[in-house]
Amino acid sequence: MADGYAARLPQRWRTVFTVASVAVSLPALYLASSLWARALVIVLIAVQAAALWWLDERPRLGTAVVLAVCAALQLLVPDFGPGIAFVVLCTYAWLWPAGETLWILGLAVVAVCGPALAHQRWVAAALWLGAVLLAWSWGALARARGERRVAERRQAVLEERARIARDLHDILSHTVSVMVVQAAAADDVFESNPARAREALRRTEEAGRQALAELRGFLRTVRADDPGLEGPQPTLDDVERLAATMSESGLRVSVRRDGEGEVPLGVQVSTYRIVQEALTNTLRHARASSAEVLVRVGESEVLVRVRDDGSSAVAKPGGHGLIGMRERAEILGGSFAAGPWEGGFEVEAHLPLREKP
Repeated sequence: MADGYAARLPQRWRTVFTVASVAVSLPALYLASSLWARALVIVLIAVQAAALWWLDERPRLGTAVVLAVCAALQLLVPDFGPGIAFVVLCTYAWLWPAGETLWILGLAVVAVCGPALAHQRWVAAALWLGAVLLAWSWGALARARGERRVAERRQAVLEERARIARDLHDILSHTVSVMVVQAAAADDVFESNPARAREALRRTEEAGRQALAELRGFLRTVRADDPGLEGPQPTLDDVERLAATMSESGLRVSVRRDGEGEVPLGVQVSTYRIVQEALTNTLRHARASSAEVLVRVGESEVLVRVRDDGSSAVAKPGGHGLIGMRERAEILGGSFAAGPWEGGFEVEAHLPLREKP
């Protein structure tokens, strides 16, 4: 279907519809006024049952045939009603988008209400018209609900993909940046100071092992076949360890934590990732020598602020790092801002401790 929602009539329901159509139409045999009319009623009932049996394979043709039979039965037997026409109309409106069912709605109005008007049964015609519109509306509503569920599932998949991409970026970007800086440092002093070069290489190795460990832990959290395996998530206590890693790479980082209180794990993870990405951008782009990290736990939110003394053009406005940090803050219902300040570049996020109503 063009809207991405594909409805299909199960075989058991086709069987139910076929049997029900025969049962509902049998009274027309007793109401028929002559033998030839009864014979024609039997033929029409058989044709209607066959159309319902193949309704899933030929929905347009099957629905049109059922409506035509409905009209013919009412013309032959004035006291007989529309039968199963309303159920079939509702089913067709569920199987197809609303724009493609308007023609069948018009046909249903003619097939159901036309015979009543021909017999001057005005009240019955009005009742049948209301029933036709109600049946079509129910089917269209059921399809709209199905389309909404499909759209919600698709959106959930896209959001999960974005979360995975964001987490992979945060994990690898930081560690790879540290490895690049350490490798460059080792190359600069390789001949003049071999001991310092070996120390830089050891830090590069350590950063690589850390990246592999974090990546394994992350992959465990997204394994669909075993959701119970969850790796440890970074917390506020890991921010100082992160700062120490950056300091070893040549960027002096000081951390200040204010306030006490219980902070949800999701907020702690986002706080750590925002600090990680901000420091990674500083290391890669800002040509800074130092950075300050402030994590303040308040009564209703956590304030995260990272300032450096480097260039104000830390990252391009559309860079993935800034986008990822902003998304993390907004998912929690918080706010994010990044831009130059008097001493360099500043990143600031406000993360609420509780979801905003």
